[in-house]
Amino acid sequence: MSQYQTPDSKKEEFRKYLEKSGVIDALTKVLVGLYEEPERPPNAVDYIKRYMGAPTGVDIEAIRAENDELKKQVEDHQQTITDLNERIKKIEGDS
Repeated sequence: MSQYQTPDSKKEEFRKYLEKSGVIDALTKVLVGLYEEPERPPNAVDYIKRYMGAPTGVDIEAIRAENDELKKQVEDHQQTITDLNERIKKIEGDS
């Protein structure tokens, strides 16, 4: 039987998870850094991304599509290798 959790207990569990994994500290540091900037950056989200180490101006969907295409190519190449290995075994067996 699954344990019933109230929304408050779920929130508290999630908060503990964020705290334990260091997310709260990282976000606090970036927000303090943004607050202490002498001149406000025009795009706060880009500032946060840069501060956290994420590249800006990257098309994530294009990267995902390219990744999917590359995975498909790997599968195709693995199948080609398997087929060629079978052909080699057959030729060696015929000799």
